[in-house]
Amino acid sequence: MIPEKVKAILDAHGLAALEFEDGSTPTAEMAAARIGVQVGQIAKSLLFKGASGKAVMIVCAGDRKISSSKMKQLCGEKMSMTTSDETFALTGFRPGGVCPFGTEGIPVYLDASLQAWDVIYPAAGTNSTGVPTSFEQLRSITGAQLCDVCS
Repeated sequence: MIPEKVKAILDAHGLAALEFEDGSTPTAEMAAARIGVQVGQIAKSLLFKGASGKAVMIVCAGDRKISSSKMKQLCGEKMSMTTSDETFALTGFRPGGVCPFGTEGIPVYLDASLQAWDVIYPAAGTNSTGVPTSFEQLRSITGAQLCDVCS
């Protein structure tokens, strides 16, 4: 079931999430296979935290990996992926269902790798959802900044 805060944001922007009743899609590969798209079209939402306590969300193409040196350059300090519990505490979402909608207080960055696709699919707060949208619409809704942190 899509969290209410996410549903309200999607409704306000005329978007509808795909929901999969017959199983979860916790990885980009599984989500792509379930939706029937390329892995790169899955918009992975990853949460990172620095020693200072600063947290940021990076949304990147599902077939890409984050470069730690590029992350350090972007954030001004070494950043590490948050644990499952930290992710849930900061966003209210569990890994596999983390989405860039409704994450107040956490800066969101969209990696340039997502611009290669006309339609991308971020999760909608659960590991059995995907939201068909465009890069520009996702950027507009989330207020995200463009970045280049993938290797």
